[in-house]
Amino acid sequence: MEELNILSLLIILFSAWLGGSAAKKLGYPAILGELIIGILLGPALLGIMETSEMINVLAEVGIILLMVYIGMEINFRDLGKASWPGLLAAIGGFIVPFALGYYSIIYFGGTQMAAIFVAIAVAVTSLATKSRILVDLKLLNTRIAYVLMAGALISDTLALVIFAGIVSYVDAGSIDTLGLVWVAGKAILFFVFTALAGIYLLPLLGKFLMKSNYTSRTLHFTIILIIVLGFSELAEVAGLHSILGAFMAGLFIRDGVFNRQISKDINHIFHDISIGFLAPIFFVSAGFNVTLEVFQTDLLMLIVVTVVAMVGKILGTALFYLPSGYGWREGIAVGTGMNGRGAVEIIIAGIGLQMGIITSEIFSILVFMAIFTTLTVPLFLTWTTTWLRNRNELVHQESRSGYIILGANPLGLYMAKQLQQKDDDVIIIDANREMVAEAKKQGFNSMYGNILKEETLEDAKAIEKGTFIGLTGNSEINFLAAQLADDAFYIPNKIVLVSPSESGTDVDMLDKINATSLFANKTELKPWAAKISNGNFEEKTYTVEEEISTREWVKQHKDDKNSILPFFIVNTEGIKRPFHYNDTIDEGEKIIYLE
Repeated sequence: MEELNILSLLIILFSAWLGGSAAKKLGYPAILGELIIGILLGPALLGIMETSEMINVLAEVGIILLMVYIGMEINFRDLGKASWPGLLAAIGGFIVPFALGYYSIIYFGGTQMAAIFVAIAVAVTSLATKSRILVDLKLLNTRIAYVLMAGALISDTLALVIFAGIVSYVDAGSIDTLGLVWVAGKAILFFVFTALAGIYLLPLLGKFLMKSNYTSRTLHFTIILIIVLGFSELAEVAGLHSILGAFMAGLFIRDGVFNRQISKDINHIFHDISIGFLAPIFFVSAGFNVTLEVFQTDLLMLIVVTVVAMVGKILGTALFYLPSGYGWREGIAVGTGMNGRGAVEIIIAGIGLQMGIITSEIFSILVFMAIFTTLTVPLFLTWTTTWLRNRNELVHQESRSGYIILGANPLGLYMAKQLQQKDDDVIIIDANREMVAEAKKQGFNSMYGNILKEETLEDAKAIEKGTFIGLTGNSEINFLAAQLADDAFYIPNKIVLVSPSESGTDVDMLDKINATSLFANKTELKPWAAKISNGNFEEKTYTVEEEISTREWVKQHKDDKNSILPFFIVNTEGIKRPFHYNDTIDEGEKIIYLE
């Protein structure tokens, strides 16, 4: 048995982290950087690293856990936001590149099985590559965003189902009618059994654990691993691949099995183990199997497969999108957004190589195709959405509105009272039960909770809110909460109070999460909270005679005693907005400040 090579593992993980971090900074998924690092370190270029039995084992475990995590991240309720258009985009964006990819490989003399594997890889759309790009391009609340997310979900799931059928067919080694019926029967039985187990048995298990007061996270993680491995083994018995069993397990573990907190904790564990440890090993080692000789021996095939993948995805989506009634131009924009490939495509290609269905040359072509097409997504999506925007055809869903205010202190309550337009416009969150209770007595919509836990923001319907305001005396907490609001819920506006007495959080740090400082100046909470609580203040109004930045206004009116606090800007229609650093006050607008 091969010994564990710690140095090799260290090099792979460190290089994966470097490559993944670089890719994410450029707005691309970490997988892209990990693949490129693997190509760089592997036999294709530097020859520093090569695959081994140990790496292969860890990589295989990695893709199983990654498929669990992918399954756990899928929320079928999101499909309702796109419904018919999303389904059309998924079908068109799958069928057309699938057919073109298949016939391309047949044209170049490849086998039918190899052609089908390539077709699946070409047709896939990466779910993981979309959300960050949509946020960066400020498209999250557009109809295109919902269609893209739904289309990617359906595409990935469809690819896995077809992949499962192909694996069954290859393993059967028979093309007679009886053999095909047997293969199909086992696959159907697998899906039926796992669906029934996921819908009925797993929730019963969750209820039993809760009634028995088994709250150990370790115990739950062990049980989930047993479920995952059980589903994976069932897939193997049915003649399918283990990754499909892992994916199905993730789908049903996601909702309704365990209590919310445990589910969140387990989700984080799978994220850390798979994406943080084992999956990077798989993607880096996938790069080891890439050969650069394809640029000499199979350049034409590489170009054809890449062009087919890009053009087929865009045209297929646009063509099938027409019945939605939203126009071919929006269809093209959706198609450009669906052009990225990711984990599922590389996993399928890697398994095809492992099974001997595709050659290392075809595998290399698929890896380079994934890299090239994913690189184009931000560029093409920017072009097409700008095109739609200029034609006034970029349709927004119901815009996000309302506020989440962190801090049930007097300053937070004063802010909430001024901003409140409707009953659910503003919600106040605090970790102090007494302050929350007092806020409720005064008629404020408030809740108790730890702001640094996702479920707290979920309960506050953060996904629907347009602005997060961090108004505690702890600048670090304000910043971390704003960061969570940005990362997990994509809240577009983050405004936080920065205290002059704390050095842990500064204005420069806020830029990294597109946040800004409340009051456009470092401010101590306690003195102003005391003034408001005691009624020892005056509310005054200042009308701006010419356009000025908030920062410049503060400079002009600030004194050594910090005796004024600019709270709101009121536009000419009487609508208030919080006074913050990254804002401009137009002529005729009013500033409400405290003194």
